[in-house]
Amino acid sequence: MKFLEVDSLDVLNTVFRWETVEAILTGRIEAYSCKSAGSDKKLFKQIENKYSVDLSGGSISPDDYLHTIVSPFGRLDESTPRKTFFYLLATLNAAFPEHDFGDVRPDQFSKQPSPEMVINSVNTTLFNLGNDEIVNKYRMWDTLDEIVDLSECDVYSYNPDIEDDPMNDEEGYLWSINYFFFNRKLKRMVFFSIKSER
Repeated sequence: MKFLEVDSLDVLNTVFRWETVEAILTGRIEAYSCKSAGSDKKLFKQIENKYSVDLSGGSISPDDYLHTIVSPFGRLDESTPRKTFFYLLATLNAAFPEHDFGDVRPDQFSKQPSPEMVINSVNTTLFNLGNDEIVNKYRMWDTLDEIVDLSECDVYSYNPDIEDDPMNDEEGYLWSINYFFFNRKLKRMVFFSIKSER
């Protein structure tokens, strides 16, 4: 994945930190182009090998095979869903270079019903935590729309196990939300995260 320098995101990230009585909250928004880098190719090959199981050899039962390939992205024995899974893992690797997400399972992601539902959920969270300014004054969603055309995006959330959560290593960590806005036509991904810590 290639990190995209976007001035308007730099502005948002600068103001995307605030405090409440209980916590310090930090938002992070990054844009990526879905162009493979050297390390991405290794990850892609790993995913291809893992989910290209040959049923004809009889090494796995049909029920076990189906359980292995069903995912929020579609059937992992098909190319397009595997590539989506790869893009999400490659984005995590780019966003958190000190971690390796190659072993993250597909079931740690969820496909969201629509971008609008995610926007409403995030807005509610931000408003309840006292930061409506980033939405209203800084026009956060307009900025994201300019980058990835939100209406054309599939949105996935990352709900990691505690040991796979890259932010869990940080002292005082409470919770986080992590979304990926993926526009397949534009071959772009926006990683959106809010972290709460003491």
